[in-house]
Amino acid sequence: MSTQPGPPLLDWRDSSHWHHTPKPCRYCGKPAYTRDSKRSPAHKTCAEEALAQQAADAADAYRKDTL
Repeated sequence: MSTQPGPPLLDWRDSSHWHHTPKPCRYCGKPAYTRDSKRSPAHKTCAEEALAQQAADAADAYRKDTL
């Protein structure tokens, strides 16, 4: 069984993810021109890192049978 890289976690190409006014990123607090799917200011890398952490936490909870 080969492991192929999956699709990107988030697709930020749509113009709805961009705004002309920077606001503090919800994760790191630095100015961000990008908005997540809920229109909250977020850098792509910060949002993807948070999603990866959530997935890792869920997998860990599943392995420990605490989910």
